This record gives sequence, C-alpha cells and structure tokens, in this order.
Amino acid sequence: MLPIENAGVVAVEERAHVAYLLTRYPHELSLREAEDLANWFDRVATPADILVLAQDPTIAPHYRAFRAAHYGVSGPRRIGRVLVVLGTVAAVAGALSLMAP
Repeated sequence: MLPIENAGVVAVEERAHVAYLLTRYPHELSLREAEDLANWFDRVATPADILVLAQDPTIAPHYRAFRAAHYGVSGPRRIGRVLVVLGTVAAVAGALSLMAP
C-alpha cells in the first residue's frame, strides 16, 4: 500500500492515464484497456475525478461515448442494481406488514 503522502500524486497520474485512454476510445483501445477503464470507473474513480474528466473539452466527448456504451440506462449493472433495490423494498414492506396488528 502506498503512503498517504503519495496518494494525491498517484491519483493525478492515474487520471492522466485514464484521460489518455479515453482520447483513444473507441477505435484505438484494446479490450484490456477498455476493461481497465471500466474497472477504474467502477472501483477507483472519485466523483472529483469524474468531474475533471467530464469538464475537459478534449476528453468529454470520448468520456460520454464510453459511459453511454458501458453504463447505459439498460445496462446489466444498472438492471441488477434496480432489482436489488426493488427486492430490498419488497422485503422491508413484507416484514412491516407481518409486524402490523
């Protein structure tokens, strides 16, 4: 694990690498690089990182295309999350109805 004092430098370097990959999206990326991008957005990126990328005029079109292709409205991840939320709501409603007199 990296020391805390290096965390900001590493984050800036990672964001720069992601920005570079996004400028090559979609035609010049290998499957591995596209997976690395998806992993970074899923597990590493902070809202501030995403904001910086989305506001950069040279990267923003590539970022929007990547997000639309990998995180669209009907993507499997989003559908899975909706199902989990709906299941949780149904379970809580069921439990509350069982507890009612």
